[in-house]
Amino acid sequence: MTTAHALSDLPGAHLDPSRMPGHWLLARMGKRVLRPGGLELTRAMLDELAITEADDVVELAPGLGATTRLVLERGPATYVGVERDPAAARATSRLLRAGRDECREGTASKTGLGDGAASVVFGEAMLTMHTVDQKAAIVQEAHRVLRDGGRYGIHELALAPEALPDARKAEIEAALSDAIHVGARPLTTGEWRATLEAAGFEIRATRTAPMHLLEPARLVADEGLLGALRIAVNVLRAPAARARVRAMREVFRRYEGNMCAVALVARKRRAP
Repeated sequence: MTTAHALSDLPGAHLDPSRMPGHWLLARMGKRVLRPGGLELTRAMLDELAITEADDVVELAPGLGATTRLVLERGPATYVGVERDPAAARATSRLLRAGRDECREGTASKTGLGDGAASVVFGEAMLTMHTVDQKAAIVQEAHRVLRDGGRYGIHELALAPEALPDARKAEIEAALSDAIHVGARPLTTGEWRATLEAAGFEIRATRTAPMHLLEPARLVADEGLLGALRIAVNVLRAPAARARVRAMREVFRRYEGNMCAVALVARKRRAP
């Protein structure tokens, strides 16, 4: 089970379960993989980023560090996480290599890092929660922080098909935002690609996966059998959390035909 001490260290621990953002509620229940396409799509994105010992990596909004662990297994030269939530920054900091890595408090649009500080920048399940202007600012910041030829990866929630009517998009946004208690503004895969291209990136790879965040098979794949059982028991023991999780899963299932997860990997164009 998630211990009382662990709960006190989690982001949003001071909030009532009926009010806290959905991703922190799931973390409170013991879920550690909070990406729309699960570990499989995260690993595919990392494979496309091809991180090596020569890379300086920046992760935007690492959360509790689930992907940070996978990155550090690849042995980059340095790793920097930029995390807005102090509790999440502390959680990720515990995973890092002394003298080589850091997790600093900051925002994805204002990292405080120097121009060309990184050869790889990536972020997951974060851009979806921002407005169009905020998305553009974050992608521009990633472009500034990257060296020429550097790689940029995102893993986000996407809408489908490309010709989805605006009224349907608005309906899905409203339902998602109501369920997860955070503004959700997913784009179609084509719109995600265009957002990166407008900032000066060349798309190198596109991968998609079903949005099955709360489906049993995905839970087992991401958390392991014991982890999935632990989450189920924690949810059953918390009536307010149980109602929230049920509401989130109902929305995910209702719009399953119009939602998916997408991972894009792009390269910063080299200066002429």
